[in-house]
Amino acid sequence: MKDLSLDDRPREKLWHHGASALGDNELVALIIAHGGRHGSALELANALLATYDGLHGLTRCSGDDLARVAGIGQSRAAQILAALELGRRTLAQAPAERMQLLSPNAAALYLLPRFGGRAIEQFGLILLDTKHRVIRTTVLVRGTLNTSHVEPRDVFREAVLGGATAIVAFHNHPSGDPTPSADDIDLTRRLVSAGVLMGIDLVDHVILGDVQYCSFKESGRL
Repeated sequence: MKDLSLDDRPREKLWHHGASALGDNELVALIIAHGGRHGSALELANALLATYDGLHGLTRCSGDDLARVAGIGQSRAAQILAALELGRRTLAQAPAERMQLLSPNAAALYLLPRFGGRAIEQFGLILLDTKHRVIRTTVLVRGTLNTSHVEPRDVFREAVLGGATAIVAFHNHPSGDPTPSADDIDLTRRLVSAGVLMGIDLVDHVILGDVQYCSFKESGRL
């Protein structure tokens, strides 16, 4: 980046014009911080964004994916993952606010910044009190997920231990397509039946894509 004028260098540009004035490649270059034998920080950022189809593609990458790009390596990959996770957390509501989830859309808006667009499958629960205020959110299963292997007894054990009177089940589809599978539909049916026996209401089952979601309640499946 020494070839760039001072005003065009990402760090100086940020100080003079604010972070919003920087392009995606310039922001990533600042996270990378330094170049190496494979190019400047800006060149590495350009290569990274080109490889994974832009900034949105980076949110779906694992550390190994990022480290495969020449010049990135594990250290820079860790820096990028940390920055992306901070971005996710700024979009999430603070737990102390005890958000109230009164609609499928509210539940989806709560979940998407936390769990949407991830490369690894996760299944979890939002535990709710009698007024459908969030007690906490917990992930029960990580990794390759076959929802037919998610046991209702494990789901409702977590709900009982957390003092929940209602729950929202959720999981993500790394493909980005939130359309329910046959297993997803079967799991929802089993959770509804178990909830009736336990006296704990399954309010919804939300499947998360990248920026889209499918709510069983909203679609009339629940």
